[in-house]
Formats: sequence, C-alpha cells, structure tokens
Amino acid sequence: AKMSAPTMEERKACWGARDEFWQCLDKNADDASKCQKLRLSFESLCPQQWVKYFDKRRDFLKYKKKLETEGYHPPEAAGKS
Repeated sequence: AKMSAPTMEERKACWGARDEFWQCLDKNADDASKCQKLRLSFESLCPQQWVKYFDKRRDFLKYKKKLETEGYHPPEAAGKS
C-alpha cells in the first residue's frame, strides 16, 4: 500500500464507497454480511488507515445519536466514590 496522499478522484471514490456501505448497513440494521460487496469495494478504494478511521467514526456517530435520542445512562457501578 502506498502512503502518498490520495488524489481528489481517489478521495471521492473512497467517500462514495463508504457512503454506499454505510447506507447498506443502515438499511440492514448493521448486518455487515448483507453488505459484503460494498465493504470490499470500500476497503479497496480507501487507504487502510481511512477504513479504520471511518469504522471508528461510524461507531462514534451511532453512539452519539443514541445519546441524543435516549439520553445518557451511566453504568450502575459508576460514580460511587
């Protein structure tokens, strides 16, 4: 894998593949097995670091959305000092 910065075209292709993959996950309640083709295309079009970053980012965004819709519920054991 080359470490040079991706061109604008490569970035657009990567983001497009990511968006399609994420939309598939959204439609299939995060069942990645239903989105395998899109995942492979996402991985092949994006630098490995980006794939890792976007996976973390998606988890974070889902967590944030959950907080916004359900509010924060601290674990029972937390905060008993």
